[in-house]
Amino acid sequence: MTVHSPTSPLIEIKNLCKVYQTPAGDFTAVNGINVEVQRGEFVAIIGKSGSGKSTFINMITGIDHPTSGEIWIDGASIHSFNEGQMAAWRGRNLGIVFQFFQLFPTLTILENIILPMELNKLYSKSERKERAMHLLEKVEMTAQAHKLPSAISGGQQQRVAIARALANDPPLLVADEPTGNLDSKTAEKIFSLFEDLVAAGTTILMVTHDSDLARRVNRTILISDGEVVNEYLVRALSTLTQDQLVEISRTIQPQIFQPNSAIIRQGEKGDKFYILLNGKADVYIHKPGGSEIQVSQLKPGQYFGEMALLGGGVRSATVKASQDGPASVVALDEKAFNSLIDESRSLREELMGLVERRNTYHQLQTLSSLDEHVLSSILKDKEPIVHKEGHEIIKQGDVGDTFYLLLDGQVDVLVKDEQDSEVLVNQISRGSFFGEMALMGNKRRNATVRVSKGHSAKLIELGVGEFDRLEDSSEDFRTHVYGAAGARKRQLENTRGQGIEK
Repeated sequence: MTVHSPTSPLIEIKNLCKVYQTPAGDFTAVNGINVEVQRGEFVAIIGKSGSGKSTFINMITGIDHPTSGEIWIDGASIHSFNEGQMAAWRGRNLGIVFQFFQLFPTLTILENIILPMELNKLYSKSERKERAMHLLEKVEMTAQAHKLPSAISGGQQQRVAIARALANDPPLLVADEPTGNLDSKTAEKIFSLFEDLVAAGTTILMVTHDSDLARRVNRTILISDGEVVNEYLVRALSTLTQDQLVEISRTIQPQIFQPNSAIIRQGEKGDKFYILLNGKADVYIHKPGGSEIQVSQLKPGQYFGEMALLGGGVRSATVKASQDGPASVVALDEKAFNSLIDESRSLREELMGLVERRNTYHQLQTLSSLDEHVLSSILKDKEPIVHKEGHEIIKQGDVGDTFYLLLDGQVDVLVKDEQDSEVLVNQISRGSFFGEMALMGNKRRNATVRVSKGHSAKLIELGVGEFDRLEDSSEDFRTHVYGAAGARKRQLENTRGQGIEK
């Protein structure tokens, strides 16, 4: 038996196949599946009836045997075990939770949990009872310890079944439709219990038909016609139905881009939507003057190219395969993309929200090479504010404690002359900022900023603390802002020198 290190995958499945012989000929239930599951992951297995997911799970648990391929779990070659070896290994290394509980009806709740320890000759008699009570406490069932299964509810029986599956402290828990027979409230409690177990280090494979639960796990493996649909495609388009995901997977072919080669270019017309399946991709923004800054890095399961299809049709950034290695992507043309978002309102809303966030990041990052993580933490709860024509955003003379990024539209900068009339001294357009001078000087606004006639203004408002974090994150940003503030101050002084009071 190979001993694996704690950093190696708990489960390694290589080219797994299962073929059944039937009167009508050979039937391939599982066809060449390759999957790895890391220690401590919570993985959902989904797929329609007849997709092959039950056969797949049965081979992992040793209920069925593969026709070909390999299954390695924590260093054990499950595919090579005979029935006796499998039974011995399973009793010590695998916990199984069934949809219909499968508790022994003539044994008490406590005895049901002690039984696996007795069968596998683990722990002493006193330790078994102590451990069983500890597990019942974990699932909040100690008060029911001496009752028979028929005396408790279905949800309570499932909790007991989970405690029994954990009796021998297995590294892997396989749950086959564990919430399929429960009401939604009880199902949520069972799922929360699984989340607690994963947090404590248990690896869980959960077969489920509940798409909402499947979206809440670490990973989702979708099986269709005995094959695994690319999981990064599933992750990127998690709001789609299984049928939609399967259909997309059948109609697209991956493309490989070599390191540093451009997948899309800023300024070009955009007619495709991309999903990154393998490798990494770097996102660049071109600044005025021709310079280029990297604003983020995409990983498998993320997508790009949607901004041009949902917006003005022109790419707002360049995306290149990272220099670390080639990148594999799939592309949907405009017709296929529009068909998807027409069929899935949730996907459309998700994409529109992402476009808004990316626009915000890009606008800020064009000012300087700000740290993406700092931006994300500052902006995660920030919603853009939209003001109509004529709205006064800041007023000359007021105490200022906010800084503004103008995402779209135009604003007027005005100061009062000796007759107390407002004079236009500047206009600020999208991609710029204002309000920084009060945060860097005497705290008083030295100009009024109002939305320009015939325009609206979409902006992000940041407080003093958030402004300071941006300053601390980038020397370039600090230099840029101080330079802009200095230029604006000189502009106001020149205006005052021409007879207008600041």
